[in-house]
Amino acid sequence: MDDPRAQRLFGDRLVAPGDLAASPFRVDRDRIVASPFFARLAGVTQVISPGGAGLLVHNRMTHSLKVAQVARAIAERVDPGLADKLGGCDPDVVEAAALAHDLGHPPFGHLGERVLDRVARQRLKLRDGFEGNAQSYRIVTSTESRGQATIGLNLTNAVRAAILKYPWTRRDPQRFMDPPPRGAAPPPDDPDGGSIKFGAYSTEAADMHAARAPFLGRVADWQQTVEASVMDTADDIAYAIHDLEDVHRVGVLQQGAVATELMAWQRWGAQTDLTRAGGAIESLRRQLHRKDGWMADDDAFSAAVELVRAELVDGLLARPFDGSLDAEAQVAAFSATWTRRLVESVETIADPAVRSGHVQLATAQWHEVQILKFVQNRFVLARPDLALHQRGQGRLVSSLVDALMAWLVDPDEEERIPSRLRDLVELAEAELPPGTPERMDRARGRAVVDFVAGLTDNQAVGLMQALSGKSRQLWTDAFVL
Repeated sequence: MDDPRAQRLFGDRLVAPGDLAASPFRVDRDRIVASPFFARLAGVTQVISPGGAGLLVHNRMTHSLKVAQVARAIAERVDPGLADKLGGCDPDVVEAAALAHDLGHPPFGHLGERVLDRVARQRLKLRDGFEGNAQSYRIVTSTESRGQATIGLNLTNAVRAAILKYPWTRRDPQRFMDPPPRGAAPPPDDPDGGSIKFGAYSTEAADMHAARAPFLGRVADWQQTVEASVMDTADDIAYAIHDLEDVHRVGVLQQGAVATELMAWQRWGAQTDLTRAGGAIESLRRQLHRKDGWMADDDAFSAAVELVRAELVDGLLARPFDGSLDAEAQVAAFSATWTRRLVESVETIADPAVRSGHVQLATAQWHEVQILKFVQNRFVLARPDLALHQRGQGRLVSSLVDALMAWLVDPDEEERIPSRLRDLVELAEAELPPGTPERMDRARGRAVVDFVAGLTDNQAVGLMQALSGKSRQLWTDAFVL
C-alpha cells in the first residue's frame, strides 16, 4: 500500500477472520474489538471494582467505549488543514486507538500497574519494569497472536502511533529535557529509574519507531501525533466526567465534604491554610503553576471552582442517587452537558507547549478538568476504606507473581505448566539477544508479568485462591490455563 500511514508492521499477508471493512483503519478498529484482550476489559477495574458494585459502574471496557465516542467527536472538529500538515487526523484511527489504549491495564487498575512495576523492577530485575501503556502496545504488536505467528494485531502505522500517549521507552532521553514532556520525568524516589510513563518497552522500540516513521519531520520525536493527542484528550474528559457518575451512584461522593473544601478556598483563596479545609485545592493551584505554568491561570482556576461548585455540588450531588428515573436523568444530563462543553472547547495548536499536545482543551475547560479530577482524587481515591481494599489487592498481585515464578522453576512441574504461560516464556526468551545475563530468569519474569497483566480482577482472585490451596473447586471458569 502506498500510504505509509496505512502500512502494517508485518504487511498484509495475514488476514484476520473479522477483516470485513474496506478501510484499513476500520479493519484495525474491528481487530481490536474482536481481541480477547478487549473482552477482558469488562472484568477490569476502572475506579470501583466491577465485582463489588453490580453493573452500574464503569469498567475498563465501558470506559474505553466512552473514550472512543468522545475521541471521534473531537477528531471531527480538528482543523483539517493544520492536521494534514502534522501528519493527518482520521476519525477511524482515533476511534481505534481509543479502543486499544487500555488493553494493557492489569487487574485492579492503576493499583495493579504500580505493584507490577515495583515487583518487575525490584524482584524480577526487569529493567523496563511494567507500564500499562507500554503493555497495551506490546499486546497489539506481539502478545496477541494472529495466524501462524505471534505478531500481535498487525495494526497500521497510524493506529499504532495513535496509541502512543508517551512515544518513548523508559530509558529514552526525553526525561532530561527541561521541562520534560508530561510523564517523562523520573520518579521522585528513583532519579535513575527512567521515565514514570512510557509508551513501549525496549523490546517493542523498533516497532514504535516504525509506527512513527510517517510522522518524521511533522511532529517532534517526543510529541504525540495529532491522533494520539485527540485520544489522550478524550481519555482525560471521560475520566473527569464519567467516573464521577460511578462514585455518585454508589453514594461514595458526599456533597458536604466537597462543598466544604471548595467554599473554604473560595473564601480564603491564596491565603488558605494548607492544613485546613480548602488547603488541598490551594495546593493544587500552586502545583499547576509549578508544573503547568504554560496554561495555569488564577482567574480561570477560580471560575472553574465556582462552576464545579454550582453544577456538581449544588446540582448533581444535591440529591442522593436513589435509582429512580429522575435520578438517572439527572446523571445523564450532567454527563452530557459537561461532555459537550469540553469537546466543543478543544483547539488544534501548531506549536504546543512541551507538556501539551497539538490538540488541547481551551484554558477555561482545561482548568475545569483539573478541578473535576481533584474532586475524584481527594474525595474518592484518598479514602481509607478504598485503601483497605487496595492494600489487599496489591498483596494479591505481588503474591500471584511469586507463586507463578515458583511454579515455573519447579523441576517436577515442567510438563504441567499452563500452555499460555509456557508460550509467553518462549516469546520473552526469543526477544532477548543470546548472551543476555540471566536470560531465562528474565524471560520467565517477563512472561509472568504478561500473564498476570492479562487477567481480569476475578481471574486474579480465583487463580491466587487455587495456588494458595484456599479453593476447593477443582474445575473452574475463573481462569483458563
